[in-house]
Amino acid sequence: MELLKGLPLHRTFLAVILNLLALTLSTTALLGSYWCTGTQKVPKPLCGKTKASQCIGVPIPSDDASNISSEDTMHYSWETGDDRFAFRYFHTGMWLSCEESMEGTEEKCRSFIELSPPAERGILWLSLGSEMLYISLLLISFILLMVEILHTGNPVCGMKLNAFAAVSSVLSGLLGMVAHMMYSQVFQATVNLGPEDWRPHTWDYGWAFYMAWASFTCCMASAVTTLNTYTKTILEFKRNHIKGYDESLKENPQHHQCFTQQISSYYEPKGKAFHSVSEGVDFYTDLQQKILQREPELDLDEVLGQTVGEDRC
Repeated sequence: MELLKGLPLHRTFLAVILNLLALTLSTTALLGSYWCTGTQKVPKPLCGKTKASQCIGVPIPSDDASNISSEDTMHYSWETGDDRFAFRYFHTGMWLSCEESMEGTEEKCRSFIELSPPAERGILWLSLGSEMLYISLLLISFILLMVEILHTGNPVCGMKLNAFAAVSSVLSGLLGMVAHMMYSQVFQATVNLGPEDWRPHTWDYGWAFYMAWASFTCCMASAVTTLNTYTKTILEFKRNHIKGYDESLKENPQHHQCFTQQISSYYEPKGKAFHSVSEGVDFYTDLQQKILQREPELDLDEVLGQTVGEDRC
């Protein structure tokens, strides 16, 4: 027990730091709306008092048309192809999808759950549930590791807490990986089957998506570190236990000699068994001599019968 109390805790501290980092990154990614970013291709609005750029320059004639010549009121837009469209920036998370407003500086946000196809909403809800369970198990693992560090009075309980924390970290990592992959599937389906006014022209993964995978990496690193700590503790305990047993034999050789004598006496052959074997050898020797001395016309079965009869008498 004193040995376990003196074991270094640097691996446990490293596991706590990795677990806390994974918890922070995953919570930030879940609450953020930058899992995917890109541009959307939308028609340019008409230019007005509030919009002077990224618009179509066709002025609307005013009511006082008598003071304005026809040359001033007749304007045409010569923009064709992609010149008639504007590319606005958008970013999407698990909860919201926000896009740049073409009429002002504010963003317009919509629920990503409503934008996703009806056939994919079940997978999206499953992804959200897995992500929440991922964060919950990370929190449980962090609490167990903190209790292990603070509660150093009972080393056996500390080892049990270490094992439970490792299992919780592994399960949370698997759930996080499944949640991230399912969200990627739902987003790609929404790109192809989503509303016409939302479908992106170009898109890529944002910083929240990479942060979520970085959280998964830290979670698995924490799980491996915790398992390594538990395994090394068990191996050191067994090694020192065997070493202490060998030292006790050197200090008390009489116990070792007594133990060896008991084993030798247990496997020592008994004299009775040797006696029975010698009797069998003598029996077959007499039988062979009788067969050679008797006449050749006698059968072996007759000789055996006579011999057995004599032995019985």
